[in-house]
Amino acid sequence: MPETDHIERWKSEKTAAFLSRAVAKAEKEPRVAKLFGDMADAAEEQAGIIAKSLETVPAFKPSRRACFIAWVVERFGPRAARPILAASKVRGVSVYSGAVTRPGHPMPTKVDEIGKRHRGANNGSLRAAVFGINDGLVSNTSLVMGVSGAALSPDTVILTGVAGLLAGAFSMAAGEYVSMRSQREMFEHQIAQEREELEMYPEEEAEELALIYHARGVPLEDARMLAADLIKDPQVALDTLAREELGLDPDNLGSPWGAALSSFIAFAIGASLPLIPFVTGFGEHSVIASAIIAGIALFGVGAALSLFSGKSVLAGGLRMAFIGALAGGATFAVGSLFGVAAG
Repeated sequence: MPETDHIERWKSEKTAAFLSRAVAKAEKEPRVAKLFGDMADAAEEQAGIIAKSLETVPAFKPSRRACFIAWVVERFGPRAARPILAASKVRGVSVYSGAVTRPGHPMPTKVDEIGKRHRGANNGSLRAAVFGINDGLVSNTSLVMGVSGAALSPDTVILTGVAGLLAGAFSMAAGEYVSMRSQREMFEHQIAQEREELEMYPEEEAEELALIYHARGVPLEDARMLAADLIKDPQVALDTLAREELGLDPDNLGSPWGAALSSFIAFAIGASLPLIPFVTGFGEHSVIASAIIAGIALFGVGAALSLFSGKSVLAGGLRMAFIGALAGGATFAVGSLFGVAAG
């Protein structure tokens, strides 16, 4: 490994130690605070191992980014800062996701928690789909209402609506692809680093894993035995370390193409609904029919979203329909003004 790579790895470990101490300082739970204090010591120890391969050990100064993250941790708490801590390779952040004593599966503490992780994954996808439909519905309904308000021909409304549908769907798909690709690349880089560290100092990695289990209530000696057993198989060890230290599931890092396609389809479905009356020939009643269809669909979206928030289905549906009505009414009024001015 080139000298520059060793230096970067050394800086990474020193930064992890710096941020781990920031978490330990901000954490109110003594056992979890001790975990991150121990993680900071472990990162310092690993930095020391790497330093032995350097000709000259540079002075360490936390980067502005690291200082900002430490401020976020202090201001908003470690749990809220978990995503950026994971991105900075702070080990042990998975402690905030529940007690785990075996790789990849939280230990349930209540009967109703059994299978919860699987239900959560499905609900997350469904929730994203509902939001995608909502985005397409609101944006294209507003566009269609605005063009209709300008008293343009149905063909023009259809052309504008289809253009809005395609533009919005492709924009959503592109955004989701870039976002998911960037996230996946970051996760893959973190896992690759973890693989290299496992090869360089397996005993230290096993101790870190034991500290995480101990922070979740496993007796320290039992935790060390469990970690030592897991670390014997390199693939199992890597999978476990990715889950427990980084809070990642190596088998489910997300598909950029899948995210892009689902976003495109969800947006297109929502955006197509207000166009139905114009395409099917409702004539002069197309605007009213479009508003009714959009209102019913918005109510359904709001009702669906209420299932995730635990709020009243009726209240959630009416709120979404009201918001859509405001947006559509505003664009229709603006379109009418432009139509009069143009006339």
